[in-house]
Amino acid sequence: MFLVPGDSPIGLRLPLESLPWADPDHIEIEAEIDPFAPREELPKKFEFKRLRTAAPGSSIEGFRPVPQDAPVVGKEEPGLVRTALAVEARDGIIHVFYPPLYAAEDWLELTAAIEDTAEEFGRKVILEGYLPPEDDRILNFSVTPDPGVIEANIHPAHSWAEIVERSTQLYEVAREVGLSAEKFMLDGRHVGTGGGNHVVMGGATPADSPFLRRPDLLKSMVGFWHNHPSLSFLFSGLFIGPSSQHPRIDEARQDSLNELEIAFQQVSRQSNTPPWMVDRLFRNIFADMTGNTHRTEFCIDKMYDPNSASGRRGLVEFRAFEMPPHAEMSAAQVLLMRSAIAAFWEKPYERRLIRWDTRLHDEFLLPHYAEANFKDALAELETLGFPLNPEWFAPHIEFRFPQVGEIAVRDMKVELRHALEPWHVLGEEQTSSGTARYVDSSAERLQTKVSGWVDERYTLSCNGASLPLQRTEVPGEYVAGVRFKAWQPYSALHPTIGAQVPLVFDVYDKWSGRSIGGMTHHVAHPGGRAYDDFPVNANSAEARRRSRFFGIGHTPGPMAEPKPVQGPEYPRTLDLRRYA
Repeated sequence: MFLVPGDSPIGLRLPLESLPWADPDHIEIEAEIDPFAPREELPKKFEFKRLRTAAPGSSIEGFRPVPQDAPVVGKEEPGLVRTALAVEARDGIIHVFYPPLYAAEDWLELTAAIEDTAEEFGRKVILEGYLPPEDDRILNFSVTPDPGVIEANIHPAHSWAEIVERSTQLYEVAREVGLSAEKFMLDGRHVGTGGGNHVVMGGATPADSPFLRRPDLLKSMVGFWHNHPSLSFLFSGLFIGPSSQHPRIDEARQDSLNELEIAFQQVSRQSNTPPWMVDRLFRNIFADMTGNTHRTEFCIDKMYDPNSASGRRGLVEFRAFEMPPHAEMSAAQVLLMRSAIAAFWEKPYERRLIRWDTRLHDEFLLPHYAEANFKDALAELETLGFPLNPEWFAPHIEFRFPQVGEIAVRDMKVELRHALEPWHVLGEEQTSSGTARYVDSSAERLQTKVSGWVDERYTLSCNGASLPLQRTEVPGEYVAGVRFKAWQPYSALHPTIGAQVPLVFDVYDKWSGRSIGGMTHHVAHPGGRAYDDFPVNANSAEARRRSRFFGIGHTPGPMAEPKPVQGPEYPRTLDLRRYA
């Protein structure tokens, strides 16, 4: 036998096409065991060793190869073996390539034999190849390199204490090897790494999964998340929107809510909804614009897919979570999920779905409205008997919406904070390496909040355009968003619009026709300095952030009264690109 040329492991270079022909009707079909089948306790190691004990009088003669003729084309060869264990010496170490196995007992027996043989001869071995079959009796975790991050999938936790312990241990081990769940951008902004902190929830066994025992539980979770958009945006990363890794159901298609409500009715009409029907009801709704069922806020690929045993695990993956900087913040996210599931297990969520339309990206991408909506969600959980202190999530809000700066003008305070901005995937372009679709991150969004404001006399403007200040429940407090083009990459929306920076905010006095104060925000170093590297620590990052904000720099002398920019779809946000 000759391997396929290359330096990959031996198991990946086997000439499988040269296997002798076999009648498909005579090939023994091997498939994964049904996860709902009854399972016995796994055998102990000594039982595997007893099974491998050689009988008296046995020798190696029975294992010598038997001379045989080459197989005849079109004729089936009796006793054909189509699965083999591949062993090779590579870089001075023995590598054992596992074949695909479909029973946990078979995998454990093979592993025990390899372990005993390696111990007998005093050799170190490296196991590679196919993973063990999915089995709830075997706990495993994996560490996988991913572009820009290291993906760690930890084994399931059965209690709150285990969640806290494993989260803390994971962060500590990462810190010991020089890794963290945070980073600093070139401009000094403190953000997450972009790696997901996806929460997978289910039962100890597929039959114990709460989502299979109570199909209306998934309906309650989806409805609650939909009616509280802050839950979709507060814990996610920078990449949000309809083309992100976790789009909301109502972010892409306008008719998706109508389809979702019809699916909800099918669940509520039947008291004993079979698990496979829940999968078929929601599979084509929980998908992104391209039909990818994995890139969605609620992923049910492993809940109950009738087409494969590995897809019938009773698991639901919540993907709108980014890895936070600290273990306590990660634990708080899981606590929120556990509380919601426990609450809706007791009382299903039957509220009507809200049509957010353009309010979704006009309102809930601003920190003021996102925080208010999140506190409303916590208050609703509290009425169901699961109180969560909003202060536990204050670090999430401050980390997600950091303050840029603030000024005081005539007993009025003007605060500037970062807001969220959806990134869109552009059309296909030809590059030197093939076809690519770039992500447009050229636009940014900020929130301005004023307190002690006298709306009849003053106007807040940005680069000469009036901000659409919206009154809040606090007297004299107003909020508005500013959307602008921060960069001008060669591939982006509206390529003829240049970078609209710096942003000059003016407090315009209508009585005197002058600006009585203001502030200036830069997206890069105001002196034109181009940084060659990223900040080395938090102090360096803070210095870069401070250099981009000035509590001065308003328009001097008489100025024309700022005019509003028409944007009826987004009444709370000033889009400076319309003003260009």
